[in-house]
Amino acid sequence: MPLPSIIDIARTDLYASEEELEAKHYALAQIKHILRLRAMVTWCIANPDSKDHQFVDEILQRYGVSKVTAYADLKIVKSLLPNLAEATRDYHRWRYNEMILETYQMAKKRKDTKTMEKAATSYAKYNRIDVEDETAVPYHMIVVQPFFPTTDPRVVGINPVQNIDERIRKLTKELGATHPDTLNIEAEDADLQFEEIFDEPKEDTPTT
Repeated sequence: MPLPSIIDIARTDLYASEEELEAKHYALAQIKHILRLRAMVTWCIANPDSKDHQFVDEILQRYGVSKVTAYADLKIVKSLLPNLAEATRDYHRWRYNEMILETYQMAKKRKDTKTMEKAATSYAKYNRIDVEDETAVPYHMIVVQPFFPTTDPRVVGINPVQNIDERIRKLTKELGATHPDTLNIEAEDADLQFEEIFDEPKEDTPTT
């Protein structure tokens, strides 16, 4: 049985421990590769503004791999990062709170009440502590109504007319004999002068 590709392993076991990777009987080279990819994903999350060449320089300095290998790892990491986008946002939320709290503590030591107040306000606004917790709508408990097409008017509270189809045929025959135009009425053009209705009025030409 062929071994799974490194990208497939990374998608499922990127954060598995080394012991867990060994228990799944991955090749030693694959385990080392996963650990390297994990470290570089973490580096990318901590350095979201980094450029491709910075990633390559970092991995070359850390692991001494070839440039071909470094760029191959860059491609894999880029494919993994979208899947970690939610985790990345959580990381930045956490970092923001840490920065605000650190600012507050520094201002407190300096007895800078103005900065303390700004930091506390920012913290409260960002975490929305003044907003009541919203009750989640239990969408999973909503039952889809089983609608079915029908010609029975009783479903909307209307009593059906007896022999409706026969009555329609009878009335069509009777009215068709005395009013044949009701069966085949051709469309007629509207008798409207659109040019006169919608044209803008022309200004009077001044006389000399």
